[in-house]
Amino acid sequence: MPELPEVETVRTGLNQLTLNQEITGGDVLLNRTIAYPFSVGEFVDGIKNNAYPGGVGAAIATWHRRGKYLLAELASSSSSSTSWLGVHLRMTGQLLWVHQDEPLHKHTRVRLFFGDRQELRFVDQRTFGKMWWVPPGVAVESIITGLAKLAADPFSPEFTIEYLASKLQNRRRPIKTALLDQSVVAGLGNIYADEALFKSGILPETLCTNLHLKQIERLRTAIIQVLETSIEAGGTTFSNFLNVKGINGNYGGLALVYNRAGEPCRVCGTTIMRIKLGGRSSHFCPQCQNNS
Repeated sequence: MPELPEVETVRTGLNQLTLNQEITGGDVLLNRTIAYPFSVGEFVDGIKNNAYPGGVGAAIATWHRRGKYLLAELASSSSSSTSWLGVHLRMTGQLLWVHQDEPLHKHTRVRLFFGDRQELRFVDQRTFGKMWWVPPGVAVESIITGLAKLAADPFSPEFTIEYLASKLQNRRRPIKTALLDQSVVAGLGNIYADEALFKSGILPETLCTNLHLKQIERLRTAIIQVLETSIEAGGTTFSNFLNVKGINGNYGGLALVYNRAGEPCRVCGTTIMRIKLGGRSSHFCPQCQNNS
């Protein structure tokens, strides 16, 4: 599943390629991909015209990221109001910027057409990904309800040591499980939770209530560091992540523990271990992660 670095990589690419170009139409190939509105025709018309009768010239002004959600701000030449396109890639979703002559991938779910015969395709093998159109004047969180449940983004000013401590210190659950909870840290997933715990020296099964403030401080720093490193590498491609140009991410080769069970630790040489926590695999070094 794409995590924060992969979604941020996609956002950066979309902002480089898709802005200020008139949206000329769209085609929904799998209706259940559209979470809102319930009418596929209304979704396409809203994206194209910004929901105003006779409106023309809708275009993407900019892309934002909130946790693992992508939000496109839609502007129209016929109105000063803004509507929104929301996207959640979920497990296998991809947004690809291609020429309209490019052969359709069999898992293409939605196509948005732009000028110069370019298009943005939403490709999703497992079909868990979703798209929303939020009309002008409507709060985005009232339509994309998952946004209201998100914790602070690791790159936001709100993500302080005190904030993270307040989210963790009263929870009697393993720290690895807590880090996957989007109401604790927005955007973090299995890969980077493992990597951050390694860099902070914390075993994944450690209960949150047993963490001392120094460990939480190291963990906060490690979360930011591993996310920054992965963004610089263009994300991780252990399964099928591609950026908007269809290029794989490079972080996989830099991973310290994730997906390296049975291999020697890059720091101390101890064999990397794998356990299951909450139904998810957790990778760690029993020597480096000693909870000190």
